[in-house]
Amino acid sequence: MSWEFWFTLTVVVAMIVGLVQERLSPDTLVLGALVLLMLFGIVTPEQGLSGFANPAVATIGALFVVAAAVHRTGGLQVVSEGLFGQTRALRRVLLRLTGITTVASAFLNNTPVVAMFMPSVMTWARRAGISPSKLLIPLSYAAIVGGVCTLIGTSTNLVVSGMLQNVAGQAPLGMFELTLVGAPLALIAIFAVAWLGPRLLPARVDVLDEAGGTQREYLLEMRVGEDSPLIGRSIEEAGLRHLRGLFLVRIERASGIISPVGPQQTLRADDRLTFAGVVDTIVDVTTRFRGLEPIVHDRPPEADHRWRLHEAVVAAGSGLVGQNIRQARFRGRYNAAVVAVHRRGERIESKIGDIFLHPGDVLLIEAAPGFGSSYGASPDFYLVNEVEQSEPPNRERARIATAILIGVVALASTGVVPVVIVALAGAGAAVALRCLTPGDARRSVDWSVLIAIAASLGVAQGLVNSGVAPRFAELLVELSGGLGPVAVLVTIYFVTMLLTEVVSNAAAAALLFPAAIAAATAVGS
Repeated sequence: MSWEFWFTLTVVVAMIVGLVQERLSPDTLVLGALVLLMLFGIVTPEQGLSGFANPAVATIGALFVVAAAVHRTGGLQVVSEGLFGQTRALRRVLLRLTGITTVASAFLNNTPVVAMFMPSVMTWARRAGISPSKLLIPLSYAAIVGGVCTLIGTSTNLVVSGMLQNVAGQAPLGMFELTLVGAPLALIAIFAVAWLGPRLLPARVDVLDEAGGTQREYLLEMRVGEDSPLIGRSIEEAGLRHLRGLFLVRIERASGIISPVGPQQTLRADDRLTFAGVVDTIVDVTTRFRGLEPIVHDRPPEADHRWRLHEAVVAAGSGLVGQNIRQARFRGRYNAAVVAVHRRGERIESKIGDIFLHPGDVLLIEAAPGFGSSYGASPDFYLVNEVEQSEPPNRERARIATAILIGVVALASTGVVPVVIVALAGAGAAVALRCLTPGDARRSVDWSVLIAIAASLGVAQGLVNSGVAPRFAELLVELSGGLGPVAVLVTIYFVTMLLTEVVSNAAAAALLFPAAIAAATAVGS
């Protein structure tokens, strides 16, 4: 065997060891391995960098943007809010949850799908008195199995389809070519999770319940809008009774103050609801419930869906100390508005606008994304921190984003236009039609994933050039004991499964694809 064989094998083994040890990020390790292979001439620069021009990589990046557009506009929120109804039967809920999640994840990236359904899962679990852990793992599994049902369901499918065309010289996979295999597997997984989940999954204690009073508690006021869908619904029906880490303190209306608030209390237009709770649930409430608006004082007119929440600690020498929030003129001073207030060791009973600020008070402030960099060094605040995922959905564009997704799926299914062009057109349409900003589009792409996948394609070419892939294919055939194509397929399946424990699914598929093709050729399949 040549030195190229042993050098490539050493580099790839070292890369896998590095991935296991997790001292460097996967994209750094895979890219480093590719650079070494190019440096020693195992692959040419054209071969090594061809992965970065691969249509599959561009398709994955574009689909990140399309999925982000659906997520940012709340395109799946209507489905998630009506997911459970009034049932308290765990198995029935699991069937609904896993079924809808599987369908959604067949066309969208898993992360936004799971993020969209999680709040509804947590709320129902609290209302039904069931541990959320019995629902969250099935939610994750459903998102995974949904991806195997279509070509765009996962990045792995797209990578294999691209390599099938570019490396093996065969036609790429069709949009629903995998459905004949994936859909039955998904159905089996759904029913298995619904049947076995309640018995096998642990009833873990919610970390917020376990932490008790150690969480920072804010006071938040919200108003029921004139055209809110919550009008006429009880607190329980509206989903406001069992919010994780949030407590409804009182309702204020023209006829008086209602406190404590019973679960059957009906909501009316212009009701002012006062909550006490932790910041994560405040973000959930302010972004998820349509027709429930935070009462902020002196909100700037340019505030829109791109504004986010920031936590800021009032400094001891701040000019805000001794003033109430209404007098502090946050709009004029900071082009911002106060949404909620936390005072350590004390529950504040006043309306937010009447609260006099003390040193150390933590304010939840609604402001433009640049607020933290502009006022992080201000003498008025000790610390300014942007709250993640706090921008409200741009619901006005939800139908447009959903239509773009449907259009991408429909056009890609015809096979008339290549999937990469359809995906790029969908991403461009999402930005052009203001479903998300160009900056949001850039941030929605997981660049580390794209780099790892693109570099893996170059490393895979190195395995072919050095002879490692053909030799590995021979070993696969030998391991199968000469039992034919099915045994080889099973062997490849288990080797790939083991490799996915240390690298991403797409990278594992890219690395093993050449050996799989060579093994298939060897057994005549």
